[in-house]
Amino acid sequence: MRWLVGWSSTAASFAGVGSAGATGYDGETLHPVGSQLLWGDPDPLWAVGDWRPDEVRVVKADADNRIAVLGICGASDDELRRGLFTARGGALRHLTAWPGSYTAVVKVGRRITVCGDLAGARPVFHTPWAGGTAYATAALPLADLIEANLDFGHLAALLAAPDVPAALRDTTPYEGVRRVPPGHALVLRAGSREIAGYEPVASLAVAAPPADPDHAVDAVRDALVEAVRARLSAPRHVPDLDPGPVPGMGPAERRARRGMPVPGIGADLSGGPASGTLALLAAGLPGRPGTLLGHGTGAGERLLAVTFNDLAVGGREAELERAGALAAGPRLHHVVVTGAEETLPYAELDGPLTDEPGPSLVTAARHRARLAAGSADHFTGHGARQVLDAHPARLADLLMDRKRRHLVRPVAALAKADGSVMVPARVYGAARRLARTPYRAGLEALAERLMRRRFDEPGGAVGASLAALTWARPGPAARWLTGEALAEVSVLLQGEADRSATGVQRPGEYRARAALARHAADLRVLEQAAEIRSQRLHAPFLDNQVVRACRALPEALRVQPGARASILRTVLEGAGVTGLPPGWGAPSHASSAAAARAGLRVAADPLQDLFASPLLADAGLVEARVIRKALRSAADGEPLPLDGLADLISLELWLHRLLARRGTCWTGTPARARAVPSGIQPRRGALASGA
Repeated sequence: MRWLVGWSSTAASFAGVGSAGATGYDGETLHPVGSQLLWGDPDPLWAVGDWRPDEVRVVKADADNRIAVLGICGASDDELRRGLFTARGGALRHLTAWPGSYTAVVKVGRRITVCGDLAGARPVFHTPWAGGTAYATAALPLADLIEANLDFGHLAALLAAPDVPAALRDTTPYEGVRRVPPGHALVLRAGSREIAGYEPVASLAVAAPPADPDHAVDAVRDALVEAVRARLSAPRHVPDLDPGPVPGMGPAERRARRGMPVPGIGADLSGGPASGTLALLAAGLPGRPGTLLGHGTGAGERLLAVTFNDLAVGGREAELERAGALAAGPRLHHVVVTGAEETLPYAELDGPLTDEPGPSLVTAARHRARLAAGSADHFTGHGARQVLDAHPARLADLLMDRKRRHLVRPVAALAKADGSVMVPARVYGAARRLARTPYRAGLEALAERLMRRRFDEPGGAVGASLAALTWARPGPAARWLTGEALAEVSVLLQGEADRSATGVQRPGEYRARAALARHAADLRVLEQAAEIRSQRLHAPFLDNQVVRACRALPEALRVQPGARASILRTVLEGAGVTGLPPGWGAPSHASSAAAARAGLRVAADPLQDLFASPLLADAGLVEARVIRKALRSAADGEPLPLDGLADLISLELWLHRLLARRGTCWTGTPARARAVPSGIQPRRGALASGA
């Protein structure tokens, strides 16, 4: 893990001149473990973890004005300096408009500004501490600092309504540690804090001006090309040298066995349009996109393309064939990684502690097997679906803008998939109801559903679309929560509904941003759980500028069937990449549900042991016997929501890892100074809220 951490104090003499720390309980000086100091008192900032030298940049205008950028940023030092001067007047948006994925921290006198990103993949957290405010890009260091207990209200909401921002609010799994919402910045002035948005808010009363589809797609192409170029322009990093041969193993096998990536740049190549677009863009841009000369294959201009072939569960033969056709070019070196039962979901229940829980914990071993054969800098297509595809609720947005004719093709595609002539009327009626339903009424309806335990939803593609045509819906794991946990979340939602304004956003845009935030948070968990030493995962689709360009796409273009593949095909053609294989961009008919069900069946005994006396039951969130029964039923093939079981199992695994950890993120603190110092005390009855 890598993060930055610092604080803003109320007095200039808070920590003592030159100490670059703060006074702890017994008068000792605090500073993070394994950190490098970026600037000192009275408001110090550290970078913690295995940052590369080029990933940490500090530009100073004078003693009181400076900017730190951590991550991949395409701005030059002169551009950073100009951005610092502009930020002195209070402008923030330009700090988030450079290519790449990074966190910017600006210090102007005693005012500190920390900018989060639009997707939520690089979040910012804060907590009151020692009369001021501590902040970080990870929640666990702040939880250690204040000895935070678990926020059971947040954990309940995470299971009952994970896609509803009103349920999660700005809380984290740690009581007292808050999250800065995506698209916002944390502004600190001598210890006091303010959350400021840097994106313009669209009006609900007036429709946005019509966007030209061709210009919007060109903007997506330009943003993606710049995002990829920012990574290619960064210095290349060679992992630790291979210590020597092993009998019967080639270089690639030795690196994978020792957890070392291949030097240079590579990409996922699943056969889908997102990963294929990034691989072809990275291989086609001028420069040296592949491995370093003298390392690996010795082909200095070839990009390593990695495809995962699941031998335990079939159904992706067409995608594998397309991946092979894409990698046949001379600028790509194709590697196929095979996985059997040992790479199924739930096959490995041990792993590192992540900053927060997420459903990716149950598939981390599966991803690690693929990434171990990857490069030191590895492109992934994560986030493309969330930023390009149309959430079904966007049909209501079209009705609000009086664009009914654009509903014809998506509704016709649903009717063809379902084979029923009643589909258009049902979908149109649901979209019309959502367009006329206020945000407050949507939250109240969800609160009532949770209180009355109404979780049944229609199946199939049409059923999923109809279920998504709401402001808010229960999470897949909600059906297994206790009545007390559901009541807690229901009361919370009713309170948020009472505090909400008459309108928030258009329902489709609101649901799409919530889905993007959840996916970005889970990708952050995946990066930490499947981390390979000396490797960096790059998700350009989650970069600020790419997200902005994708949000500018007309809704009428988004909702058309096959829109994502069509947009990315146009992006590649604009970048000079043609000759895509037949069927490129076709939706995959193989479902991850088959792999999840096979993993549940193979790992049935370890999972039953995990829930013999679960920590979730001690927290009052579930009943152990109910979860054990659900696991047996799912392994036997009953139609249960498998993603809900993944949420439950991943949260239980995360709690075990959190309580099993030793030590703390800070030096100079007493042994007790770590998160959840007393563990989970068995709870029966109503949950304690961390609100």
